Amino acid sequence: MLFAKMGVPNDQLAFFTTLLYFPWFLKGLWSPFVDILRTKRWWVIAMQALMTILCILLTISLPHPAAEMIAAKATSVSVFRWTLILFIITAFASATHDIAADGYYMLAHDTKSQAAFIGIRSTFYRIAAIFSQGAIVYIAGYLENKTGDIPLAWQLTLGVVSVIMLGVTLYHSFFLPKPAEDQPREGTSTREVWMELRDSFVTFFTKPGVGLAVAFMLLYRLSEGFLVKLSQPFLVDSKEAMIRDGQIFGGGLALNTDTVGLLYGTFGVACLLLGGILGGIYISRHGLRRSLWLMAAALTLPSFVYCYLSMAQPESLWLIGTAVSFEQFGYGFGFTAYMMYMMHFSEGKYKTAHYAICTAFMALSMMIPGFVAGALEMAVGYTAFFWIANACSITTFIITYFVYKKL
Repeated sequence: MLFAKMGVPNDQLAFFTTLLYFPWFLKGLWSPFVDILRTKRWWVIAMQALMTILCILLTISLPHPAAEMIAAKATSVSVFRWTLILFIITAFASATHDIAADGYYMLAHDTKSQAAFIGIRSTFYRIAAIFSQGAIVYIAGYLENKTGDIPLAWQLTLGVVSVIMLGVTLYHSFFLPKPAEDQPREGTSTREVWMELRDSFVTFFTKPGVGLAVAFMLLYRLSEGFLVKLSQPFLVDSKEAMIRDGQIFGGGLALNTDTVGLLYGTFGVACLLLGGILGGIYISRHGLRRSLWLMAAALTLPSFVYCYLSMAQPESLWLIGTAVSFEQFGYGFGFTAYMMYMMHFSEGKYKTAHYAICTAFMALSMMIPGFVAGALEMAVGYTAFFWIANACSITTFIITYFVYKKL
């Protein structure tokens, strides 16, 4: 949203923000070192402190493109090279924090306590998703309307994020418990860590059916991988499509940023999370195999609402909000099967390591379409792009058929 509102063309916007997936794709390579160097508590606080510093640097250094460049959607991403570098470092810190926080949670609680607090933990994880995609975007939109200066509005918004991160870091520095079991792994050499990492990779890629499993992880969400990159830019782009140097700009719904924060980032994400909760309940009652076809349909078919929205360009916020929420609910419901399949395939000696490898393929499944989504949209326009993206759902049903036979 930041780059879209700053006038960065969709091809550059989609490609360069997709690079931010790389730390999450690669995090399994350095996760063993979080175990042997320092405590999990230290890593959690250190990464929060680093992200706070990075947010402050982002606030200070955010470029201010000219209003004419923003209006013409002609701002080169090269203007934001330092911003992107800081975002990439933040992504590495975030991925490392994720590794440490998972381990810390298991050390800070016994088995009974883990079960008691897992609902609270997952609830706050969902609240964070709504806050980041809804509240923060709404703040930016509100400031855009108040100041009339888009770069200043986003700079102030990043300042708000910096203050929040600073508060969280200071709070955890004083109040985060210090579990007795939270200690570095004594007597473990770097060579042993690399050997263990190698063994986990070897055993993963020699599992029966690994080829089908990897194909499922890469192809099940292919259509969503295209849609997720440009759904928000589509909502804020101008309604009038214009062609410049053979590339198409505009043809969106021309919504205000704060409206998108409410419709997509709040109601849409809430429906995404509700879909995930109900999907989990459904699988727990019917099993993964019996749920697979329904979940594949739920993941793909609601996405066709974007084809309608791009053709009709409706004015009604109720209609747009309902369509976006319906698509997000379907994605949340259908994505549950994906998560359960990864857990199913990860079972065995190196369960944790194998699940980390699965999540790497999960990140890769979003990176591959993300790299080309922007260029494709600018070549054919939003309507044709959404039809092409949804046509990719055929791969979801093909790979679901083969997995269904094997489960």
